[in-house]
Amino acid sequence: MSLGIAFKGAEGIVLAADSRVTLTTQVQPGQLQQQAMLLPASYDNATKLLKVKGQDFVAAVTYGLGAIGLAAPRTAHSLLPEFEAKLNQETKERLSVTEFAGKLSEFFMTQWTAANMPQNKTIPDIVFLVGGFDKDAPYGRVFEVDIPSGPTPKEWDSDPGMFGPVWGGQREFTDRLLQGFDPNLVALVKAALNLSDIQTTTLENALKPLSVQIPYQFLPLQDCVDLSIFLIRTTMKIQTWQVGIRGVGGAIDLATITRTDGFRPIQQKKIKGETIKSEVE
Repeated sequence: MSLGIAFKGAEGIVLAADSRVTLTTQVQPGQLQQQAMLLPASYDNATKLLKVKGQDFVAAVTYGLGAIGLAAPRTAHSLLPEFEAKLNQETKERLSVTEFAGKLSEFFMTQWTAANMPQNKTIPDIVFLVGGFDKDAPYGRVFEVDIPSGPTPKEWDSDPGMFGPVWGGQREFTDRLLQGFDPNLVALVKAALNLSDIQTTTLENALKPLSVQIPYQFLPLQDCVDLSIFLIRTTMKIQTWQVGIRGVGGAIDLATITRTDGFRPIQQKKIKGETIKSEVE
């Protein structure tokens, strides 16, 4: 599931994601239950903030499908060394955000094909939000790459004067907070009232004033960081009481990318051992 955010602010880019991976397994009927059951299992130490060595002004967050491959699954983070080696063979120059997004898409499409992933829509995409700065550009850029359904990088807020967050994954609570309604609302109303496509578009336009009024173009980078953390943390907290898949959890990894400093990790989990408290006599 996950929740990933790429925030284009006037002072820089913020990339943030949680650390939870959720797997489901089917329990066959037995003495305790009459029907098969799907049981979720969560692991809270996945790395979804992706930084490539040698490319200091661009990075990505990932959400959606947790791994590529059925017999020998690989996470996006575990595939980074191969991606880095491939880029290093091709060029040692700084890539533009567009170039990086394209090469990342090409690499993961190749991995998807090589892993013989099922060609059906029941398996979700593995999605990347790529953010960074082109050389001498005043503002950052954000692209989305969907593997395998949409490998061509799609730019968000492409107008230099457009700013704000892009998010994906288990997004319903973030949608409700920022857009003012659940992402399933339009489809539910369309089905219930048998609306035409034109009427559905009218409904979507009528709902736009419900979005929260935040002047994204004026937010300092710190406020962009705080808002990104708030959105992920809020989803984690409300899922504590939710009946359903609690797909967002663990540590929040977050980094900023600015025109002058490039990639800078603000908070990022580290591998650690057991903490042993010494006894005091």
